[in-house]
Amino acid sequence: MEADPDPDHGAEVAAMIERADHQELLARFGSRLAFGTAGLRAQVGAGPMRLNRPVARQTAVGVATVLLEEEPEGARRGIVVAHDARTGSDAFAADMVEVFSAAGVDVHILDGPSPTPLAAFALSQLGAGAAVVVTASHNPAADNGIKVFWGDGAQIAPPLDTRIADAITDAASAGPGAGASLPGSGDVGSVTHLGAPTAESELRGAYLAHAASLVDGPPANPLPVAATAMHGVGGTLLQFVLEQSGHGPVHQVPEQAEPDPRFPTVEFPNPEEPGAMDRVMALARRTGSAVALALDPDADRLAAAAPNAEGEWEALTGDQLGAVLAWRLLDLTEGIADRLLVNTVVSSRLVSAMAAAAGAHFRETLTGFKWLCRPALEKSDWHQVLAYEEALGYAIGPQTRDKDGITAALVMADAVCALAEEGRSVWDVLDDLARQHGAHVTQNDSLRLEGADAQVRMGSIADSLAADPPSELGAIEVMETTRPADDVLRLLLADDTRVVLRPSGTEPKFKYYCEALEAVAAEEDPAAARSRAEERLAGIVTDLRGLLS
Repeated sequence: MEADPDPDHGAEVAAMIERADHQELLARFGSRLAFGTAGLRAQVGAGPMRLNRPVARQTAVGVATVLLEEEPEGARRGIVVAHDARTGSDAFAADMVEVFSAAGVDVHILDGPSPTPLAAFALSQLGAGAAVVVTASHNPAADNGIKVFWGDGAQIAPPLDTRIADAITDAASAGPGAGASLPGSGDVGSVTHLGAPTAESELRGAYLAHAASLVDGPPANPLPVAATAMHGVGGTLLQFVLEQSGHGPVHQVPEQAEPDPRFPTVEFPNPEEPGAMDRVMALARRTGSAVALALDPDADRLAAAAPNAEGEWEALTGDQLGAVLAWRLLDLTEGIADRLLVNTVVSSRLVSAMAAAAGAHFRETLTGFKWLCRPALEKSDWHQVLAYEEALGYAIGPQTRDKDGITAALVMADAVCALAEEGRSVWDVLDDLARQHGAHVTQNDSLRLEGADAQVRMGSIADSLAADPPSELGAIEVMETTRPADDVLRLLLADDTRVVLRPSGTEPKFKYYCEALEAVAAEEDPAAARSRAEERLAGIVTDLRGLLS
């Protein structure tokens, strides 16, 4: 209570003590937030198991400590700080700026609510030593979080995350205020303002130029685009990028265009969730748009929809969008040596087949961009074309080390315009790829777990299935079981269907990813092959959900 200056949080704790709510006190104070996907994410509230100002300050001490340990020039390279528009984000960011500066580290601030991709771009553009973004991405409205990037432009990965977590724990043990043992020489770091995404600035101009470099100039015949920022912070920058690159008119869902931490029109502000894209697709129909684009609230993910052969608007899956982007980018980069495509152990195998056919390198990694960026970092002479994961994350271009929904939206709009010149659609591209590489049909879902022990239970599910895997699923024999990581289990069935199981790194969900392959016969409609694959998957998923429940 003494450490948290937020009076509401103090009142929360006092009320718990007064009513002797031991269970809630244990849930709040029994441990500390652990690093998940490159940072922290939790509900905003009192206690070290929630996001609040003491946790933000302690995190800043941990990041500054490790940065100054890592390199002598860390203080002068500095740290980029950005935040979204969620509850508490501006206060958490201000606290972190104060701690970094007090530690003698120079700080570069993105002014006002800003997209995560712009912060990641600023990190690389400035050659900073690290970046922190206060955001909970697409989590529910009650949550917030802190993403941490390092000087290579990528999200932190082991063992760096463990070192920072240990330094945070040390800072917390120093007592209220979390500043008793600040690192540094005692000098105060400078604070530089980089401007807001809504205002003209050197940073925004450089980002717009970077985005434009990913495509081959403006389209010959621009087409209308429908878009939504999902109550997040990416709408303005998305509009600038699309319009500067010659696309549009751009129609944004008006009730979702401005940042709103309540996310009032969506149950979950995640474009993957059923119904989340209803408004942007309705807008696309009304405006005669060629494509509907949806960013998640911090704009690092992209979802897209387009009219199918029957004229009905249909959302692409994350893997379908990845395949379309790969198709367009392979075309745009033809002639470049040592091209690289990357995706994850849970993403479709289609892009690996496309890479082989194009003579490009392909690498598969664990989930998360802290891993997806590694092949390009390790092979700096290779030209990264695309790194993606099926959860709507796409990194485009040789210097991009984290997912960026805004530049992915530009490439998608570019692909739609190029296809329209030929009287074709993205669905035609997917049909062509099915004819060439077989129909790749995916069915991904998850089971949500409730309760304070959800994380522990998720781990036990993976361990028990690894110890005693099923002999068959959907009456198809399980031929091989592998474990790419401690928390990932992969099953390969006799018909080449692949099933991957893993707990979520950001939410209390246990996820499963199923992919069936089906050859497309000569003169056959790829839809028929997809139907056969879907029938097989139906039985597999029924058995799988029974096992997981």
